[in-house]
Amino acid sequence: MLTRKIKLWDINAHITCRLCNGYLIDATTVTECLHTFCRSCLVKYLEENNTCPTCRIVIHQSHPLQYIGHDRTMQDIVYKLVPGLQEAEMKKQREFYHKLGMEVPGDIKGETCSTKQHLDSHRNGETKADESINKETSEEKQEEDNDYHRSDEQVSICLECNSSKLRGLKRKWIRCSAQATVLHLKKFIAKKLNLSSFNELDILCNEEILGKDHTLKFVVVTRWRFKKAPLLLHYRPKMDLL
Repeated sequence: MLTRKIKLWDINAHITCRLCNGYLIDATTVTECLHTFCRSCLVKYLEENNTCPTCRIVIHQSHPLQYIGHDRTMQDIVYKLVPGLQEAEMKKQREFYHKLGMEVPGDIKGETCSTKQHLDSHRNGETKADESINKETSEEKQEEDNDYHRSDEQVSICLECNSSKLRGLKRKWIRCSAQATVLHLKKFIAKKLNLSSFNELDILCNEEILGKDHTLKFVVVTRWRFKKAPLLLHYRPKMDLL
C-alpha cells in the first residue's frame, strides 16, 4: 500500500490563526462563514469589530459573540498534527493558574494525563487486535463506573426567573461542567418546569440573550470574567424579535 508523506508546513495555512499567526488554541469557528481562529484572539477582535477577520462578512450587527462556537474537531486535529503543542499549552495554563495562586482546573489535569498516554501508545507502534479489544472493554467499563464530567472544570450558576409567566426553580443554585452549553441549561430548565419544548426559553446574562451553543466557560470568560461566582443567569419565555 502506497503512503504519501505531507510536510507540516504544507498544511500550516489550514491550522493556524489568521489573527496571531500561531497554531490554533481553543479553536473557535464563526458560524456564518466557518472560518476558525483562536478563541482568545477572536473574542478580543470582536470587542471592536463585527465582521469575520478573514472574509469580512458581517457576523452580526450588534452581538457577533453569539455566533461563534468552539470547534472541538479542529482543535483535536491541530493537537494530533503538531508534536508537543498540547503538552506545551497545558503547561502554560498550569503555570498561569499557579502564578495566580489558583487551583488548576480538573480538565487541564485530565487532558495532560490522557495526552501523555496517547502519545506513548503511538510511539510504541501498532498494538495487537486482542490488546485493542481488551483496552476498549476496559475503557467502556471505566466510563460506566465513573462520571466523566466530574473531572471537568466546574462552574457555579444561579438560575433566576425574570418573568411572571414562568415559575422559579426550587433549586436555583447548580454546579456543572464548564463544557456544558446554554442548550443544556435550556433543556434542564424545561424539564424542571414541565415545558413542552426547551425552544420556548431564552437565557440571558447581563440582560443579553445567550447563543445556545455557547459553553459556560465561554460565558464566564466573555461576560463574567471580573465578577464573583456564582454566574448569574436569567431565563424567560422566548421573545420573537421583529
